[in-house]
Amino acid sequence: MAINRTEYRDTSIGVITSGIPYQYVREALPDASVLKLGLVHPLPRKMIEEFASKVETLYVVEELEPLIEEQVRSWGIKLIGKEIFTIQGEYSANMLRKAILKQEIVTKEPAKVPARPPILCPGCPHRSVFSVLNQLKIHGAGDIGCYTLGAVPPLNVIDTTICMGASISMLHGMEKAKGKEYIKDWVALIGDSTFLHTGVNSLMNMVYNQSSGTVIILDNSTTGMTGHQDHAATGRTLKGDPTFAVDLEELCHALGVQHVKVVNAFDTKLLAETVKEEVARDAVSVIIAQAPCALLKSNVSKVKCVALPEKCKKCGMCLKPGCPAITKQADGTVKIDETMCNGCGLCKTQCKFEAIETVPIA
Repeated sequence: MAINRTEYRDTSIGVITSGIPYQYVREALPDASVLKLGLVHPLPRKMIEEFASKVETLYVVEELEPLIEEQVRSWGIKLIGKEIFTIQGEYSANMLRKAILKQEIVTKEPAKVPARPPILCPGCPHRSVFSVLNQLKIHGAGDIGCYTLGAVPPLNVIDTTICMGASISMLHGMEKAKGKEYIKDWVALIGDSTFLHTGVNSLMNMVYNQSSGTVIILDNSTTGMTGHQDHAATGRTLKGDPTFAVDLEELCHALGVQHVKVVNAFDTKLLAETVKEEVARDAVSVIIAQAPCALLKSNVSKVKCVALPEKCKKCGMCLKPGCPAITKQADGTVKIDETMCNGCGLCKTQCKFEAIETVPIA
């Protein structure tokens, strides 16, 4: 239960705050009196008026829009707020020290460490799909999920990301604005959870308006981005109880999609053939690329990939998908970290010289 709490210390400075900014206030202003709001709507007017009457200078510290500040000001209470802070980005203890105490913060030069861009996990089925799309030079109308990482190097597939469920609508809009030929090298990319949350109506709209785009549902059997929650197609409730599971293929057919293909996300050869066939089709089509998320507890690999340096031609093809389990050695050969490898075999399919093999985990 949310609780509003008053902490009286030095009454020359009083701060009204809530959430994570409270931690910054306590660090930057350890002696200040603080009214910590656990419930921000409705605001506790009587408590705020009493707190304001007991401090000399009142600040409202809240990130982004001045919602608390504007409400408190409307009651005739004098305070200092966004005129010395910012409505952009996150706050910090140093920012509060500079704004309130006028302290000049001397920061040390950050350590020079190798860049670590965000990247898909080892064994992620999305990497396999994106590798195929990259090789086919297919553009992706993206969506909100782990697979948004397909926009960054080395995959470079996703070209648009707007909001949850927008991938299908974006592809539909491109076709209506630019014509059917324009989207012959485009697909919409959406996860299974996001599809059920916000994509179904967009796909229905494509069929209804006689579109011709191809949608790829990245079915990894979970809601990966927000913590592996179950959804309506997993067969389990959020409590883990068994329940009816929506069949994505049947659902797409029920929406009027005549061409629905289900493909193993790691069968790169079949996936490439299917993508080429469907994007050329003059009708709405759906490809369901299935493979479980590498982080699911139920998805325990029984094999791992091992590099064979004596066969390696140093071509770098296995490095193109950007799996963090594979590193290039000083001599140009590659090494696979067995503690990171999930045995998906994508690197093996990339190698034409049989320099990578899968072996059982002991």
